Amino acid sequence: MDLSGKVALITGSARRVGRVLALRLADLGCHCVLHCHTSRAEAESLRTAIAGKGQEALVLQADLSDEEQARLLADQALAWKGNLHILVNSAANFQRVSLPSIEREQWDFALDANLLGPFWLAQRLGPAMVQNGAGKIINIADISWQAPWVSRIPYCVSKAGLVSLTAGLAKAFAPQVQVNAIGPGPVLFPEEYTEAQRQAVIERNLLKRAGTPEEIADALEFFCRCDFATGVFLPVDGGQSILGI
Repeated sequence: MDLSGKVALITGSARRVGRVLALRLADLGCHCVLHCHTSRAEAESLRTAIAGKGQEALVLQADLSDEEQARLLADQALAWKGNLHILVNSAANFQRVSLPSIEREQWDFALDANLLGPFWLAQRLGPAMVQNGAGKIINIADISWQAPWVSRIPYCVSKAGLVSLTAGLAKAFAPQVQVNAIGPGPVLFPEEYTEAQRQAVIERNLLKRAGTPEEIADALEFFCRCDFATGVFLPVDGGQSILGI
């Protein structure tokens, strides 16, 4: 797909990896709908940065764990330019919880935002892309769907669901729309991690280093440009997933 002048919705774009993904799409010539939940100030700062690159950007705020708000976000994003070509589902809830402490609340916290939110958006926007004759949906999953962390079971299950959703949507929206998923490895660590914890994580991959958000953006760019890949889960993890840890 030629990305110049295309319109992209990037969820969770105000901070961390999502911000870098939005900046990459702007660099490639896309106008960007910047979704945030609570980080409005950071999203407005990103909008200014994208304007400095010569692209337009719109900030929209929504709680993606709320079905009504997710559907409204999709409608507003589509109405902005009358079209939408790229959906990047980057927003996610990430919570540590021990197995004995897991209750319905923890399942809802993970599944509503990490799985159902992307579904509601794709359900709304995918048909519009099909009608346009082209579109891209890229889901930011996680390598932990294959080797779940005991301390984050609801999160890992939600990401496993997102990988399965990717395949289902790829079938549903073919041949006009390509749907793929990226599985980041260690890129930006949880803020509470100590240096020792970070080093322990790094030692689990073949390349013995953390990745960068820009390397996740490289994978995003590939999927946006490539028209012959769909239903793919691409680990960008320094080889960690083939070690099974």
